[in-house]
Amino acid sequence: MALTKVYDAATVFRHLNGVLNVYKPAGMKVGHVRSAVLSNICKGLNEMKQREPRKLPENSPLLGTGTAADSVLHNIATNTDLSDDVLCTGSRYMPDDIRCATVASLGQHTSGVLLFGINKGLRQSSRIQKNRPVRVYHITGRMGTSTENHLPDSHITARSNHKHVSAERISGLAASMQASHQRKMYELCGVDLQTQAAYELACKGLIRPADNSLPVIYGIKLIHFERPHFTLEVHAINETQEYLTALVHDMALELRTVAHCSQLRCIRHAHFDVTDSLLRHGWHLPGIVKNLRQQREILRAHPQMLEQERIELHA
Repeated sequence: MALTKVYDAATVFRHLNGVLNVYKPAGMKVGHVRSAVLSNICKGLNEMKQREPRKLPENSPLLGTGTAADSVLHNIATNTDLSDDVLCTGSRYMPDDIRCATVASLGQHTSGVLLFGINKGLRQSSRIQKNRPVRVYHITGRMGTSTENHLPDSHITARSNHKHVSAERISGLAASMQASHQRKMYELCGVDLQTQAAYELACKGLIRPADNSLPVIYGIKLIHFERPHFTLEVHAINETQEYLTALVHDMALELRTVAHCSQLRCIRHAHFDVTDSLLRHGWHLPGIVKNLRQQREILRAHPQMLEQERIELHA
């Protein structure tokens, strides 16, 4: 179906619903991203064609007697209520007029996929959040130094040699940690990993924690190694920035060295990929409307993100 260019702000606002996928830059808080997106939406709407000021009925006492004083607020000739003009009321659209909520937040130092529910899309974003889909991260660690909060903007607390660390040792440790997390999930379910019950449970899908306070790692592997830097790909649920940076720190201790997280990037949230994320220079009304339409197609192609039956662990 051919697309029609719309110039009416009210029509665009009525169709401004769905899930928005934006790329959050590192060092920027989620609240600032939300404010920037809403401000740009309102700016775009206010630059479009607006509705005319309201008309007053013929017998309205607000029309007055036609004196010069009455014409200050009302146009006597056209029965137009000038107090409803944008010059008096201000902009038609304000950020508070748009309902917006994040599906899952990201830390200040984390970049990547950030999902927002816009207006009627709040229901979809809530259902995605309750289903707790897996998020995928690329985490880059720098060996040799550790910091107070495991991030590069903090004070260095220790230094260590890392020449004995190889890609094979990191890969082996990552595989061991992944197996340990998977074993822990089945233990929380009260199921032995070597039984038929565990196999049947695995066939039903990912096992999800009963609450959103328990981080679970489903996969971790080394994808790049160039001393002193190494990059891990982590698949997790209920993770936080603090948990992931501490993971890099703990892995370095197991390798008999120290490290801190130099870069943290979310590349996928469920089926919402970083390649579809709206970059900062595209946070304007046309780009946002186009992105909402793209994410609507993704939800239509993967309805299980909204309707899947969750397999939960015991609390």
